[in-house]
Amino acid sequence: MNSALIAIIVINVLFSYKGFNDLSFFRKYEFHIGSIKAGEQIRMISSGFLHVDMLHLIFNMMTLWFFAPVVLGYLGNFSFVLIYLGSLIFGNLLSLMFHKNDYSYRAVGASGAVTGVLYSAILLQPDMMLGLFFIVPIPAYLFGILYLLYSIYGMRAKNDNIGHTAHFGGAIGGYAITLLKEPSLLVNNITMVVLLAIPIVILFIMAKLGKL
Repeated sequence: MNSALIAIIVINVLFSYKGFNDLSFFRKYEFHIGSIKAGEQIRMISSGFLHVDMLHLIFNMMTLWFFAPVVLGYLGNFSFVLIYLGSLIFGNLLSLMFHKNDYSYRAVGASGAVTGVLYSAILLQPDMMLGLFFIVPIPAYLFGILYLLYSIYGMRAKNDNIGHTAHFGGAIGGYAITLLKEPSLLVNNITMVVLLAIPIVILFIMAKLGKL
């Protein structure tokens, strides 16, 4: 068992469990636009270790457990932790950018960080097979592209309580940091680097055109 992965999971479990049983603690450390703009930047990180309920926590930690070994195997402990925390921050920065005028906007969860690890793993090993809806086997790179396109749809539709913006920002973080740590991908697997960038380019074009 990898110590860095176990440490991240333990911190998530302990922090979330405290939040489940202490509403004031939960409110103090959740992502909240108004509070962040008032100077409480700690929420940009702390919110990534809180979860709404046990199911939310279990789903995120199971996803992390599945994809973290790929990143750890290629890049090692330090880069894995860097991708995890960097993706968490990227996810919250994108949320802050897109919801900057909604002072009541709130969110919690490790989803941004976990999505960053997921997208990093896909970039490093794009030919692994993943299950669409846990049933239909598809290549990892196609899963990654479809996932981010769905996130764009969710950001536009605003018809659920899922933090699609944080997911997307996390993926951007995982993608960017992985390329910085493993620039050889730009030479050895440029096709996948370009393909996985397509949803990111689409998002910023749509944002620029005011379509989100």
